[in-house]
Amino acid sequence: MTRPDMIHGADDRAIAQWLHQRLSAALAEATGGIAITVPGGSTPFPILEQLAAMPLDWGRIAIWPGDDRIVEEDHPASNVGRIRTLMEPAGAIVLTLAPESAPPHFALAWLGMGADGHIASLFPNTDPKVDDPRKVRRLTPDPLPPEAPFDRVSLTIPALLASDAILFVIRGDDKRALFQAAADGKNDLPVARLLGAASQPVTCFT
Repeated sequence: MTRPDMIHGADDRAIAQWLHQRLSAALAEATGGIAITVPGGSTPFPILEQLAAMPLDWGRIAIWPGDDRIVEEDHPASNVGRIRTLMEPAGAIVLTLAPESAPPHFALAWLGMGADGHIASLFPNTDPKVDDPRKVRRLTPDPLPPEAPFDRVSLTIPALLASDAILFVIRGDDKRALFQAAADGKNDLPVARLLGAASQPVTCFT
């Protein structure tokens, strides 16, 4: 288990600059392209918008959604649709996540966390395993979030752990306390299972 590096009070610009530095370093070390995974929801898109305007060799960066709702890409609830609209004009390669996908090793796995401790679409009811033999699963949250009542496709814990570094961006005191409890091994929520198995650097902006 790696103790997360907690960075409090960072605004979207500061997080975008951190991402820019991390991706620039990864590109400098890579002989070809790199892959990253990013979350959906409301938090990442203002950060991604700032990141997209920064100078990077975007044509060498493949972006995977960490999870998605089973909807058409032009549906407002589609993560990949929103990511594609924002990042393809910058030159990034945006991949669609599907149950048959074969995700690569990621230079960075960027995650959010729900108030119930879920990561990607690995909700507590899905009982995600750190030794899941599959990298992608189709799942049904229970209860279904009222703002997005759809089945999901999600990277599994092993797929997320196949990364050089993990980033969390978490807003709100309640979520921060829950994340800290998970990092301290005080619960068995999906986020705690991931953190307990992580050996790479973990950074959490709050």
